[in-house]
Amino acid sequence: MTLRMSERRTSIIGAFLVALGPVSMALYTPAMPELVRAFASSEAAIKMTLSLYFGGFAFAQLVSGTLSDVIGRRRATLIFMAIYLAGSVMAAFAPSVAVLLAGRLVQGIGASVGMTVARAIVRDQFTGTTAARIMNMIGMMLALGPAVSPTLGGIALGLFGWQSIFFLMVGFALMACFTVQFFMAETATPDRSKGHLRPILRAYGELSRDDRFLSSTLVIGGAVGALYAWATMLPFVLIGEVGLTPTEFGVGMLMQSGLFFSGTVTVRLLMRRFTPQALVPAGLFFIGAASLVLAFSMHALNPSFLSVMVPIGFYAFGIAYVMPYMMTAAMAPFPHIAGTASAMMGFIQMGAGLVGGALAALVDAPVLALGTIIPGFGLISIASYFWYRRSVRLRPLATPAHPEEPLQDAAE
Repeated sequence: MTLRMSERRTSIIGAFLVALGPVSMALYTPAMPELVRAFASSEAAIKMTLSLYFGGFAFAQLVSGTLSDVIGRRRATLIFMAIYLAGSVMAAFAPSVAVLLAGRLVQGIGASVGMTVARAIVRDQFTGTTAARIMNMIGMMLALGPAVSPTLGGIALGLFGWQSIFFLMVGFALMACFTVQFFMAETATPDRSKGHLRPILRAYGELSRDDRFLSSTLVIGGAVGALYAWATMLPFVLIGEVGLTPTEFGVGMLMQSGLFFSGTVTVRLLMRRFTPQALVPAGLFFIGAASLVLAFSMHALNPSFLSVMVPIGFYAFGIAYVMPYMMTAAMAPFPHIAGTASAMMGFIQMGAGLVGGALAALVDAPVLALGTIIPGFGLISIASYFWYRRSVRLRPLATPAHPEEPLQDAAE
């Protein structure tokens, strides 16, 4: 039986579930240099813990999203949260780098359900401006998590050591299980026929042939993918090159989170007068300008805290303008496969971050990587929006049934 949750409850639960992935990714980034020393390992091996987490998170979304269509949102979430809990315990008690790597992979697999289910429960219940408001809150946590968590991780590292960071993740897993069990309603009708290979391939084929879905998802991929990619680079730039301590690094990341939070608040106020779609070009302007400044400062100047974090902060400010509409636009035509659509969107986003982190590792020059890869993501986001607008012109939007709702896709 499917139930309907209020907008507020959906926003809070969706934002919490979405936060688990990026928080688990970024919470321990201040400890990465310490982990190199603690395990007498190499910097490359510790960077691999991020890559494995990214890989598990990205690919497992393709399973968790479809599974939520098959057995329901709540059951799928509880199963994957149990996997995330197991990975957190493995990492906390890891006696070697090999066990740490395995724990991070298992964590990524478990955390993948948060992003897919959060967007799916929104699409199950809401469309239009209401959906965009909820996506604004979810988008805030999706980007705010990596910004705030290094601060928390840096403080925990300074006070209690690196293991405490993973104990925090154990606590998050238990809290997530409690929240889903007692406060989250089932919003979809489970359909076991969707678990057969042919319907799965048909669903992914439908998504991969839809220009509107691909283009809008790549806009988000360029924006959020950059955020995940720079999370793998900033510790080595700000700690290794600029000379910040782990605690200073964590506190310094508040500039990014503060500007992003300002962006989400501004967007929420502007949505009273403008449609979410009208705010996207402004966000892309901030992303484009930040990309240009970052490319110049990283190639032409000696890195400093301000030369790194000012453009990073304004890039994050732009993300807040882009995400609510583009996430809603990508999901809108696919109510019948909302979990699968959310999974593929998340896979592309996280896959972009994985590719960015891998490229940074290949470059092996953190400052050069930051000044080249992140502007590249900005270019992808802007170019994909032009592709999206062309796709919409070729397939006109339907007239909304209610005047307060923005135009919805004709496929609905």
